[in-house]
Amino acid sequence: MPDVLITRRTFPAVLDLFERAGLTVDHNAADTPLSRAELAARLQGARALMPLLTDRVDAALLDAAPSLEIVANVAVGYDNVDVGAATARGIVVSNTPGVLTEATADLTMALLLAAARRLPEADAYTRAGRYQGWELFQPHLGLDVSGQTLGIAGMGRIGSAVARRAALGFNMPILYTSRSPVPAVEAELGARRVDLDTLLRESDFVSLHLPLTPETRHLIGAAQLALMKPTAILINTARGPIVDEAALVAALESGAIAGAALDVYEEEPAVHPGLPALHQHVVLAPHIGSATTRTRERMSLTAAANIVAVLGGGKAPNAVN
Repeated sequence: MPDVLITRRTFPAVLDLFERAGLTVDHNAADTPLSRAELAARLQGARALMPLLTDRVDAALLDAAPSLEIVANVAVGYDNVDVGAATARGIVVSNTPGVLTEATADLTMALLLAAARRLPEADAYTRAGRYQGWELFQPHLGLDVSGQTLGIAGMGRIGSAVARRAALGFNMPILYTSRSPVPAVEAELGARRVDLDTLLRESDFVSLHLPLTPETRHLIGAAQLALMKPTAILINTARGPIVDEAALVAALESGAIAGAALDVYEEEPAVHPGLPALHQHVVLAPHIGSATTRTRERMSLTAAANIVAVLGGGKAPNAVN
């Protein structure tokens, strides 16, 4: 039986790494996910699983894989894996922190700018041949970004990288929430730690950079959206269920907030039906936060390196349990 099951098409460098380590691989080389039944069947005898965040790795699946030693998730988040169930069975769970920080921070700023300056609307308007020349009151007047306050919920690696881009590149004052103070960011950028309600009330842009946990699910709902400025924009490149999408649609439709820029969705890949109909200051992306070739390859190699370490008798460098 193969040592490693890779659930989706991967990079040649990953297969080379496993070959050099003397590990055999069962590789689903397609761009479509394995069904639950096929995933369970192909895990028989496998010592390692290398899934994507779209693969649900729960207790039932783990029970179908008695030889499994490690689940090396190709993502920084691991809410698709039942870590408690894995731990109870002596299975290591690892993730890919660090390697996707800069790409995700870049996309966060791109979404912020695109929503504020209404770039998708302006692009569609121009492509449709409707641009007739410069006007003082053009149809796509946007919102200022430079000098406006950015609120960051979650000042981890990605939140800190976004804060640096915003503060140093756009002169944006930074508010943030975090379980503990982050003195380095405060000293470097003048960031101010506040509670969530204060952040929502005072920020012109609110960017979410939190893991999905029972505590953060629907952290942003109707009550929180009501605290935001009517000129504010919400950006989410973290996990979709952190935001109550129905409440967000209602807030956008009523003008309670000015806009939203989303890369993740509550019932992904489904998008709330109210969102595509909204255009003004609303940007929707298909979960591309880490989607650069270099970053995705580094994520995959990081996951593979965790597998090689564990199956070689060592410790996973990026274990989360």
